[in-house]
Amino acid sequence: MRILLIEDDELLLSGLREAFTQAGHELDHLSAAEPALDALAHQVHDLAIVDIGLPGMDGLELVRRLRAAGNKIPVLILTARDGLADRVRGLNEGADDYLIKPFLLPELMARVQALIRRSQSAASSRLVAGPLALDIATHEAQLHGEPLPLTGREWDLLLAMVLAAPGVVAKRKLADRMSRWDKEITDNAIEIYVSRLRAKLAGDGVSIRTVRGIGYRLDF
Repeated sequence: MRILLIEDDELLLSGLREAFTQAGHELDHLSAAEPALDALAHQVHDLAIVDIGLPGMDGLELVRRLRAAGNKIPVLILTARDGLADRVRGLNEGADDYLIKPFLLPELMARVQALIRRSQSAASSRLVAGPLALDIATHEAQLHGEPLPLTGREWDLLLAMVLAAPGVVAKRKLADRMSRWDKEITDNAIEIYVSRLRAKLAGDGVSIRTVRGIGYRLDF
């Protein structure tokens, strides 16, 4: 899962980055709310962890604007404010959960996992595109009912194209989804992953078509 942390405490960031990496998640970080609005508009993250006490726009206003824009990403609020009114306001603005600082790391991780499970179960976990079937919950893919072994990058790529089918998914959007903030995926790398995925799909009724100047389309 790819998670965005909006937090200006560098010490807390260091600990959380290590914990999420060990748990197999990718953690991106911003220290202010304004750039987070733009980042979350790209819909490449699965969860947002938002501190209330941010410089400039506070975390509650960030959540309010996200929900006003129709963004349904799960949001966990972190705050040192333990008053009932603050908790109620956070939930009323659209936050999905609320954790008071200082907190125990296992509790944070448990809440994150619960929010991710809830968001996945809210939508169908199984996607079908012709002979392809993808299970979002388990990250398993099948082709004509047989397991289709994929790397993590190949899974991300195929999922994006299945979700866009029969439309075209832009190469830039693929790069944004597959990049880590400290290591950007280049267009050349996207082409390599597409080539590898094409080879795994070849001759089985599914193909990846290049739409010149735009991106890729899944045909089946």
